[in-house]
Amino acid sequence: MAKGKQIQSVKGMHDILPDQWPSRDFIFKKAKTILEDYDFERIETPVLEETELFERGVGEGTDIVEKEMYSFKTKGGDSVTMRPEGTAPIVRAYIEHGMKSLPQPVKLYYLSPMFRHEQPQGGRLRQFWQIGTEFLGESSFSADAELIFILWKIFEEIGLKDSVTLQISSIGDSNCRPDYKKALKDYYKNKLKKVCVPCRVKYKKNVFRMLDCIQQECKEISAKAPQIFDFLDDECKTHFKNVLEFLEEAKVPYILNPYLVRGLDYYTRTVFEIWTEEDNIALAAGGRYDKLIETLGSQKTEAAGWAIGIERVAEFLKKKEVKIPKAKPEPKVFLAQLGDLAKKRSLIMFEQFRKASVTLKASFTRDSIKSQLRIANKLGVRFTLILGQREALDGTIILRDMESSVQETLPLEGIVEVIKKRLKEK
Repeated sequence: MAKGKQIQSVKGMHDILPDQWPSRDFIFKKAKTILEDYDFERIETPVLEETELFERGVGEGTDIVEKEMYSFKTKGGDSVTMRPEGTAPIVRAYIEHGMKSLPQPVKLYYLSPMFRHEQPQGGRLRQFWQIGTEFLGESSFSADAELIFILWKIFEEIGLKDSVTLQISSIGDSNCRPDYKKALKDYYKNKLKKVCVPCRVKYKKNVFRMLDCIQQECKEISAKAPQIFDFLDDECKTHFKNVLEFLEEAKVPYILNPYLVRGLDYYTRTVFEIWTEEDNIALAAGGRYDKLIETLGSQKTEAAGWAIGIERVAEFLKKKEVKIPKAKPEPKVFLAQLGDLAKKRSLIMFEQFRKASVTLKASFTRDSIKSQLRIANKLGVRFTLILGQREALDGTIILRDMESSVQETLPLEGIVEVIKKRLKEK
């Protein structure tokens, strides 16, 4: 690096600035409340995992494994990867910590950063955050339905349910999917010259991924491709029918999308995504993954889950002008001080007000009363408490009404209760 060149954040990595936290906290708090009401418990896994976990779990033919993972060798020669998604690590933790012996199902949620070396785009950078759930040890359709219902309720709680759509499908399982795969291969075989180059590669490696290509010529061809619903066996049909009936009973609106596929190999049966209505951006996605736990070395255990992209949702909240509540109440009192003794006493007094749940502000580094009063005016507080050197010695304090500019001197002892009473009177 040239000497004196300004060092900036790595491409695709981003700082989360103070003014960006209210919307993120708003999303997380709403989600956390709902998830914990439905008995989900929080889990966090390490940022670094063995590379093999994602190669086996996510799938070697996926874009994530082939192109997007941050993988490297440690000094000890181990191949590790920065977590690109949340499900495989939690399944690893489920197996490693013997959670199979716990009462089933095990219901977990996480709030974690993920890392993918992909082209940065709106709401999705190379480091991005997700809230996700995993419902482990349950094969019933009711687990799928509960997860979708909870996901919809979160979007309802954050004020976006009228601006998003829930798309849902079934991708079958190992019994019925091979026939569908063959039908897609036959359909696309004579159309390979008309699709994009990446889709020709997908044809050989994972033909299902051709269905979600965003290139216009590929979308037009995919729109006439065979539909998965014609290939589901009786078990998969019944499972999917029950999920849809549950959603209808719960009044969760959905759109059937027979071409919905997920970018991870571990999905089976139910898959779903939440999309913005205006510009078709995916905000959340998930599905069932009945083979993953077995693939990673444990006995067969059915599971399902979903993840919400925090950055994308935060951007969409801003676009829709959803009002985000302030993280803290507006201060009603400002504490001004002058002199060393007053500063020492003020710090103790500030803590007394904080413990009494009175929101106040102070500027302990300012020496000028005039500059402190300017801050108090800017904050729009109702009262300013002024503690000078003389007041500190006398055990008194000046109370200034910021509306009338009337000042009075009061005993320092009991001032917290006096302020609480005055605030109630105003």
